[in-house]
Amino acid sequence: MDEIRAAILNDDLASVAGLSVPDSYEGVVVRADEADMFAGLTTKEKDPRKSLHLQEVPTPELGPGEAIVAVMASAINYNTVWTSIFEPVSTFGFLKRYAKSSELARKHDQPYHVVGSDLSGVVLRTGPGVTRWKAGDEVVAHCLSVELEDPQGHDDSMMDPQQRIWGFETNFGGLAQLALVKSNQLMPKPAHLTWEEAAAPGLVNATAYRQLVSHHGAGMKQGDTVLIWGASGGLGGYATQYALNGGAIPVCVVSSPEKAEICRAMGAELIIDRSAEGYEFWKDGVQQPSEWKRFGSKIRELTGGDDIDIVFEHPGRETFGASVFVTRRGGIITTCASTSGYMHEYDNRYLWMTLKRIIGSHFANYRESWEANRLIAKGAIHPTLSKVYPLAETGQATNDVHRNLHQGKVGVLCLAPEEGLGVRDRELRAKHLDAINRFRDR
Repeated sequence: MDEIRAAILNDDLASVAGLSVPDSYEGVVVRADEADMFAGLTTKEKDPRKSLHLQEVPTPELGPGEAIVAVMASAINYNTVWTSIFEPVSTFGFLKRYAKSSELARKHDQPYHVVGSDLSGVVLRTGPGVTRWKAGDEVVAHCLSVELEDPQGHDDSMMDPQQRIWGFETNFGGLAQLALVKSNQLMPKPAHLTWEEAAAPGLVNATAYRQLVSHHGAGMKQGDTVLIWGASGGLGGYATQYALNGGAIPVCVVSSPEKAEICRAMGAELIIDRSAEGYEFWKDGVQQPSEWKRFGSKIRELTGGDDIDIVFEHPGRETFGASVFVTRRGGIITTCASTSGYMHEYDNRYLWMTLKRIIGSHFANYRESWEANRLIAKGAIHPTLSKVYPLAETGQATNDVHRNLHQGKVGVLCLAPEEGLGVRDRELRAKHLDAINRFRDR
């Protein structure tokens, strides 16, 4: 592993193909025999620092259409939080089902689960049938793992019945020194970014692209008024950028003055600090329609009387009733997650009688992932990286996201020994440096 790291750091990528792939590597795992460790505790009481372990694991066998990547950096997503607290279910059920699907997939059923759905790094080996990538290529990976053997997946790969999220519903994820991916998950690393910056956009950037921009999501157009929950967060930070770049008008909902300032730094003008306003959408387990109306009045005050065309939803249970209410007649609520709870409640009269639509959106297909990464590479969309931890402190990094103690994305250094490495295009970087760094140290 030291030889691999040295070759990459010394910019001797041509030698990577001649280096041996180690028989084992360090990865951050949850363990099957600890899946019940938080039994009886509430979600808030569950601590990822207790369940995530850095341990040596065997390097998986490389199969057809696969690649092994030396991971320089990764990042924390909410699916790592779910994995670490074994909610809503243990991920070992996913791995067992996947392992039964084919001989190639059998290796994913292990007593440990190497987590992580983002990476930047260098290709070490490719399996039979891989022609686009070779050892020494600098890459990032999107997290769509799909077999593409079913006809449903060839119009939209997210519709394939074998669609899975790598590092969550598959093993050998990116929070590790090595990772196993399908070769069609690989994309070129944006040349102006460091390893940790390049690893950060992956999952959330492509998710926001599909949910808001793509015709599979909201199909946002110029002039749309877009309500963005958590507008300075891992997902919302990209949604805010896409809204501004696409000529829409973001209404950014945040929970502190510091997060409001980040939205202003991105160029947003219409901002609601929900903590300062004291919205209480639920009280004693009952939703409060009067608070929906007060929230809607605030939106109209900011927009000059306009209602919301598109809601960018991901908190779920806590906010969904309000989201449906404030959307204009014929508008769209598009949802990709439920970080505050999966069992949504809303008043259906405000949906059916005013012809609103709810669209489910989950990650992104191959084309959408490439388009989102292309915008990063061109400097049109920027990373939302705020803080970086070493691999050994992944538990703390995940706990930050679990407790909402972070801004934007939290990164993790894997083989990279320090921040700031891996930049190729310094001219493009200098042009966008302020935007690249606007989430840092917040």
